[in-house]
Amino acid sequence: MGVSSPVSCSLSSSCQLQGQFDLNGMFKAGDVVLGGLFEVHYYSVLPSMSFASKPQQPSCKGFDILGFKQSQTMAFAIEEINRNSNLLPNVTLGYSLYDNCATLGVAFRAVLSLVSGRQEKVDQQCLGSPHVLAIVGDSISTHCIAISSVLGLYKVPMVSYFATCSCLSDQQRFPSFFRTIPSDAFQVRAMLQILKRFGWTWVGLLVSDDDYGLYAARSFHSDLAQSGGGCLAYSEVLPWGNDPTEFRRIVNVMKKSTAHVVIVFAHRNHILHLMEEVIKQNVTGLQWMASEAWTLSAILQTPHLMPYLGGTLGIAIRRGEIPGLREFLLRMRPEKDPDHSYGNSIVRQFWEDTFQCRFAPPSSDWVDAGGRLCTGQEDLRNVELSIFDVSDLRPDYNVYKAVYALAHALDDMLQCVPGRGPFSGHSCASLQRVEPWQLLYYLERVNFTTAFGDQVSFDENGDALPIYDVMNWLWLPDGSTKVQNVGVVRESASTGGELTLDEDKIFWNFESKKPPQSVCSESCPPGTRMARRKGKPVCCFDCILCSEGKISNQTDAMECTSCPEDFWSNPQRDHCVPKSMEFLSYHEPLGISLTTASLLGTLICSIVLGIFMYHRTTPMVRANNSELSFLLLLSLKLCFLCSLLFIGRPRLWTCQLRHAAFGISFVLCVSCILVKTMVVLAVFKASKPGGGSSLKWFGAVQQRGTVLALTSIQAMICTAWLVSSSPVPYKNTQYNTDKIVYECAVGSKVGFAVLLGYIGLLAILSFLLAFLARNLPDNFNEAKLITFSMLIFCAVWVAFIPAYVNSPGNYADAVEVFAILASSFGLLVALFGPKCYIILLRPERNTKKAVMGRGTTKI
Repeated sequence: MGVSSPVSCSLSSSCQLQGQFDLNGMFKAGDVVLGGLFEVHYYSVLPSMSFASKPQQPSCKGFDILGFKQSQTMAFAIEEINRNSNLLPNVTLGYSLYDNCATLGVAFRAVLSLVSGRQEKVDQQCLGSPHVLAIVGDSISTHCIAISSVLGLYKVPMVSYFATCSCLSDQQRFPSFFRTIPSDAFQVRAMLQILKRFGWTWVGLLVSDDDYGLYAARSFHSDLAQSGGGCLAYSEVLPWGNDPTEFRRIVNVMKKSTAHVVIVFAHRNHILHLMEEVIKQNVTGLQWMASEAWTLSAILQTPHLMPYLGGTLGIAIRRGEIPGLREFLLRMRPEKDPDHSYGNSIVRQFWEDTFQCRFAPPSSDWVDAGGRLCTGQEDLRNVELSIFDVSDLRPDYNVYKAVYALAHALDDMLQCVPGRGPFSGHSCASLQRVEPWQLLYYLERVNFTTAFGDQVSFDENGDALPIYDVMNWLWLPDGSTKVQNVGVVRESASTGGELTLDEDKIFWNFESKKPPQSVCSESCPPGTRMARRKGKPVCCFDCILCSEGKISNQTDAMECTSCPEDFWSNPQRDHCVPKSMEFLSYHEPLGISLTTASLLGTLICSIVLGIFMYHRTTPMVRANNSELSFLLLLSLKLCFLCSLLFIGRPRLWTCQLRHAAFGISFVLCVSCILVKTMVVLAVFKASKPGGGSSLKWFGAVQQRGTVLALTSIQAMICTAWLVSSSPVPYKNTQYNTDKIVYECAVGSKVGFAVLLGYIGLLAILSFLLAFLARNLPDNFNEAKLITFSMLIFCAVWVAFIPAYVNSPGNYADAVEVFAILASSFGLLVALFGPKCYIILLRPERNTKKAVMGRGTTKI
């Protein structure tokens, strides 16, 4: 397969490069060569492009010792694989590593050199596989986007160890791209889990102005909205380069914001420029959260910056261990290579940077300055460099896994049995004519475990199994700093996101030594609901107390829920409590008063009955139809007692009995009065000439029969009422929403009306007859007492009807009891008061002569 490069193919059988790129790198031959792209220099100086002469090559500046360490990790991994008889036996891997100088143009030059080779002239047709079978790199997302767009056309595998942009998970755009570092989409979800753990719902977001930062911001906005776990107080883009005006504006936004947590997806250079302005404005009291791009940046962990950055929580690449790497690094030597323009140039540059010397021939400026020459025999053990610290391998470990992933894919490919292969005709790939797309097939399916115990495989998007370490910047009392591991966050299809955090180990750079609060509005406690502030993010809200009858039993409730019908909200509105049951109770003052009055009336009736029984032979008792008087007293006693059925917790039997007992008792009472009135009229009529025959209709038997008949009618009315629609206990919630009025529903209102109407009919009839007999001679003056008593009775019950209808809840029962007691006391006092007065206090008037009205004063 041919790959586009600065190559000219004539009509002859030879290809010739149009020119050579001046690249830093190192090379080792092998049966299969793997390419690598690493940031060995921080930046490059680009020449002027006037095109008046041949443009010069970019020059790389600022040796990056960590990037160099990553390149050597790849070299070490390949040497280790070549020594392993179980992996790729009889196959020698080689490498071709280049420095991208943190510049896309240089990285593209390196890729073209990797896939086309560096031979100026090839005496064969421009056909076949690229110079390298796969590439490990690049470390920068923007580089990977551009390079993978080209390599994807030819299905050349590219395995990055540090590019995290979520956009690279698009297999339609980047079909040959893989990575051993999780994408920023997972990093964003990991940060959201940390925010959720500490309740930080109001945060600021700063991102770099490149694909890494902008795609991270897009993911953060999207995932934050979906999770509903917080809001952004501000979102700013950090410019490239030192732009004091823009950084001043961004820091002003941070300073004015009420958010105390700042999340930064950017590179260390952005952080350095940002912190210059933060220090100028002395912006403290912020909790920083770092992306993996600067979590482990030692250049930021200085005594100058730690007062501001101390306590930073960061997401870091998973730490790993690579046995033997340190010894490999210490054995490095800048040995001469036949190709001095290429060879081990990055090792030579490392040597010169470490020992501050130059290899021959040195530049004249170096000689004039008195600089010394490198011999290549300097001892690395005599210098202290971070490159030899292998206790915290993170990007390097990803490089190691990337190389092994390619080696395992190649090994699986070579294990293919002819006739059982995955390609057309069940064929297998051949080492002599292997194509990159064939390796890509096996790379998609690779699955192995490293010596450190980490599983390596890729999902359908080419992403590695997501796992990160959570780091914390510890500022020690002696002023030194330490980045400690305080947790791990991993994600799987089965369990989702899982955050493990040792909160006791976390250093908080605050006086309280506790996590800060970062919320737009404090959480709404149970009993309240959130009400969004108009024009503000959803995290800014007011807490509104739930209305009566509604509750919220969790914090930050969006709505209050109504309590069940028999329950009501407590004063705090955080849970429902059973509604208080209200009925006319024996234990409340009103119930006690009515009970006392009922028992008092019963007692008085009993006393009066006793008096009448004791004096039953006296003229006063005999003259007033003693048998009806006794029956009347008994019915009054029943009237007083039936009022007790209206007091206490309603039950089915009390509800059924109360109105029946009330109706029958009062009909018995009024019937006795009616018969007494009729007897008075009959006696008066009989006293006239020719009227003696009228008394035969009002003998004792007829009186008893009349009372019984009238009472039986009421008994039949009550029976019909109870059978058709019986009163039942009823929980009434209409009067008070927070209380249940436990009352007796009358059932049939018609039945209740007929019961009362029948009593009223008898009472009115008694009143009319007594009224007609009021002017009879004095010896028959009981008619006046009956008239007065029935007037009281009717007045009470006429007033009862509107009072009963308009009385809520248990007051309706109290009104009915009061009417029963008032009418009963009225009858008792009006009918028996004067008689008891004469019997007990004026016995001289309790004679036949006095009763007959001869020579005595009127009653």
